[in-house]
Amino acid sequence: MIGLLRKPETITLAILLIAFGISAAATPQFRDAEYLFDRSSEYMEIGLLALAMTFVIISGNIDLSVASGLALVACVMGRLAMRGCPMGWILLTAVALGLILGLFNGLLITKLKLPSLTVTLGTLALYRGIAQILLGDESSSDFPEWFLGLDYRKVRELVPYPLIVFLCFAIIMAVILHMTVFGRCVYAIGTNERASRFSGIRVERTKLIVFMLSGLMMGLGAIMMVSRLGVARHDLATGNELVVITAVVLGGADIFGGRGSILGTVLALLLLCVVQIGMGLREFRPETKLLVQGALLVAAVLLTNLTGRLGTRLTKKTAKGETLDATTT
Repeated sequence: MIGLLRKPETITLAILLIAFGISAAATPQFRDAEYLFDRSSEYMEIGLLALAMTFVIISGNIDLSVASGLALVACVMGRLAMRGCPMGWILLTAVALGLILGLFNGLLITKLKLPSLTVTLGTLALYRGIAQILLGDESSSDFPEWFLGLDYRKVRELVPYPLIVFLCFAIIMAVILHMTVFGRCVYAIGTNERASRFSGIRVERTKLIVFMLSGLMMGLGAIMMVSRLGVARHDLATGNELVVITAVVLGGADIFGGRGSILGTVLALLLLCVVQIGMGLREFRPETKLLVQGALLVAAVLLTNLTGRLGTRLTKKTAKGETLDATTT
């Protein structure tokens, strides 16, 4: 019980269940499983970016360029489609370009020793600017029919493919983060980078891989978003970098590094989905949705800190009681 109290994911799960119960009680349509699954597809690109952002934040860094990078990859896809490039090559280019964008961020951070906040704030504007140069105010929709409408393709006529893709990557990321040496290195770097160097961990290489992972998700997220919307524009995913970071922090990750989990991120993403869908059904205004999202984040952080302290106190009291019993015996 004490262990559960100290886990940030417990708070996220509790808020998720409360939000789901309130939404289901307030709106009958919210109890329609098919409707919920269909709407969930809108958040899966954010989910992919959030999975990679979990690694970035745990390592003690931040990547503000994820949404702009996604838009740049989408615009390159649109430009290639307008020129009649085969779709197979476009997809490979999207993945490769995403990796290159992540690599560029990583090299600036590891080789030039620049803060990740400064670097990715710059590339946020850089990537979005290049995307606008590529397509201007135009949009590209010259994609083949077989590529479009990924969110309308379902498993057993219920679960859309984007959700399946997200869950598969969540499992893979969870295994990497929690069950491999690389994952332990990411935690160690976020906890104490200097100590990690003295321990023999290749800090620069690990951070470079983390940012390349973020870039990979930019490419995959762009593919998913373009397929879902059927169009490529320079303003795709505008502002989504904040939603991505919110999902990771809401899931219990420490913004200063060293703490976080894939499970927490997945639960937080589901929480954001539930809240946004529920408020959408009740026709809340956009500013109200933003207010609720911010309030959820603040509440989750406060509750996580409070329960963490409570769990620590209970642990100390239990240990003290066991010591007294042993002494008496």
